[in-house]
Amino acid sequence: MGMSEATTAPTAQTFYPAMRYADARAAIDWLVNVFGFSEEVCYSAADGSVAHAQLRFGTGVVMIGSARDDDYPIKPPAQVGGLSSNIYVAVPVAEIDAHFARTKASGARIMRDISDTEYESREYAAYDLEGFLWSFGTYRP
Repeated sequence: MGMSEATTAPTAQTFYPAMRYADARAAIDWLVNVFGFSEEVCYSAADGSVAHAQLRFGTGVVMIGSARDDDYPIKPPAQVGGLSSNIYVAVPVAEIDAHFARTKASGARIMRDISDTEYESREYAAYDLEGFLWSFGTYRP
C-alpha cells in the first residue's frame, strides 16, 4: 500500500452488511419508519419476494433480501435460534437522543437504553421486527 493510500481517509463505504429477512418488504418498511433508513432501490424476484434492496443511513448502505433456501444461506435470527453479530450505525451527536426517542416510541424492543460510555459515545441498542440487533451511537471508529 502506498503512503497516500495509508494516510488518506476513505471517502466511500468499502463493505456492505447483507441481511435476509423472512418478510423483507415488511423489514424494509420498518427500518425506514423506525430507524430512519431511506430506501434506495428494491428489486423483486419472480415470486414477489425481495431479491435485493439497498437502504441508506448517512454514508452507509445495508443490503436486504428475502430469506430463501438456496446456495446463499443467510437466515434471520428466529430461523437460526439466536444472534451471532449486530450492526453498529453511527448517528450524529445532535440527533442521537431524538433517534432513540423515535425508536422507543415505535414500540421497538430496546436491548440497551441510551447511555454515555467510557469511550465517549452516547448509544443504545434495539431489536428490529425480526430480531436482528442494531446499535446506534455517536462513536465513529
